[in-house]
Amino acid sequence: MRAAPTILHLDMDAFYASAEQASKPSLRGKPVVVGGLGMRGVVATASYEARRLGVHSAMPMAQARRLAPNAAYLVPRFSLYRTVSDQVMELLGRLSPLVEPLSLDEAFVDLEAGGVADDSGSARRVGEQLRTVIRGVTGLSASVGLAGSKMLAKIASEEAKPNGLLLIEPGTERELLAPMSVRTLPGVGPATGDHLRRAGMTVVHDLAEAGEAELVRLLGKAHGVGLYRMALGYDDRPVVAERDAKSVSVEDTFDVDLHDRVRVRTEVERLADRCVQRLRGAGRSGRTVVLKVRRYDFSTLTRSETLRGPTDDPTVVREAAARLLEAVDTTGGVRLLGVGVTGLADFTQEDLFAQAADARQAAHEQQAAQEQGAEEQGAAGATVPDGRASAAEGDTEGGSAVPLSARRWQAGHDVRHEVHGHGWVQGSGVGRVTVRFEEPGMPPGRVRTFRIDDPELRPADPLPLVRNPVDYSSWPASLPKSLSGPVVPPEGAESSP
Repeated sequence: MRAAPTILHLDMDAFYASAEQASKPSLRGKPVVVGGLGMRGVVATASYEARRLGVHSAMPMAQARRLAPNAAYLVPRFSLYRTVSDQVMELLGRLSPLVEPLSLDEAFVDLEAGGVADDSGSARRVGEQLRTVIRGVTGLSASVGLAGSKMLAKIASEEAKPNGLLLIEPGTERELLAPMSVRTLPGVGPATGDHLRRAGMTVVHDLAEAGEAELVRLLGKAHGVGLYRMALGYDDRPVVAERDAKSVSVEDTFDVDLHDRVRVRTEVERLADRCVQRLRGAGRSGRTVVLKVRRYDFSTLTRSETLRGPTDDPTVVREAAARLLEAVDTTGGVRLLGVGVTGLADFTQEDLFAQAADARQAAHEQQAAQEQGAEEQGAAGATVPDGRASAAEGDTEGGSAVPLSARRWQAGHDVRHEVHGHGWVQGSGVGRVTVRFEEPGMPPGRVRTFRIDDPELRPADPLPLVRNPVDYSSWPASLPKSLSGPVVPPEGAESSP
């Protein structure tokens, strides 16, 4: 525990939803829900306007639609969120060499290690400056917690939401925590919280009064001792710059249960390829392949196979996942599939047999493509160079042509029309797509409807949220100490604590 509140926790406010509101002027101040829009989709993030209607993260999308039928429901745009996250993390990196990212929109920062704060006054000044700079660079608001420990800094940022700053002075931890719900403490979920409630403990003060021995009796030694220390405000965990990932995995939930065994195997192979892409993107390899299957009755099965050595070979992972699938009964239907790799390493155990299999598969696919191209040339009398469709015929995804009539327009995603410019998809169906043409920083735009195969309408990349960002290239050294004024909250946000 530190004698000064020099551990900072930053959390962007309703990150995905706020980014969508900043990107789409017509949605500012209105309820926005981001997540999977299928029958089994869940809410990833809800704007504060939607939260006031009862919508929250991890809620089934069907329930969210009942609570907020007039909200805007959008598919996530992770390319935009990652771009903004990179901007925020770069700013945090200027404050200290010890930055511990927890997700795209959340991180701990050790201000003492960066030499930018050593007492309450300097810590508060840096926190306020950080919120101002993030607003200037990204156009979004963030909440900041400052304390002498990671646990208290995170609690402080949660209490400061939205768009606020809360500093917990060392020595006041127990007084602050005492009236809070036990669910505020890390590791106290619904089950543990209900167990404590039945024992008459609903707030943190009750835990401190009960004593360590009683909590150990109720929850076991490890959990009981840890919970008692947290109730007293103790947390000596350091900020760790690089958190080593223990696994890489991907999974998909299907709107309709899969019954066809061939389709199930195809999906498993597709997930295995995606998993290997993430594995290679992280520069890692793994030794254990894990298959996850959630069946029609919500029962979840996991199977794993440990290889002779670490690998990032897609064929090896595909074949291992397929073998694991053979041992799972899927006759009743499958609602979710996942493939993961654990036992990560920074090196790869070369597998000559897998490489040979990959070479054979590549040769087979090349031969099949050549034969298909010859058939198309004989039927149509001509071929398109490189096997790709021309711009007039369709879009190109991964080198393969997508007919215009088969394009899928996802709600919230970016498009560009040759006449009307940049816009985003409001909805599509019955062969039509509705687009609102507007850009960040501009007034709300007009809505137009097109056929889904309109050749003048194309998918587009997201635009920057801030058209002319403020230049903070010399921050934090150049900013005056007086730069700690209030930041204007976003429309629909509540006042800062």
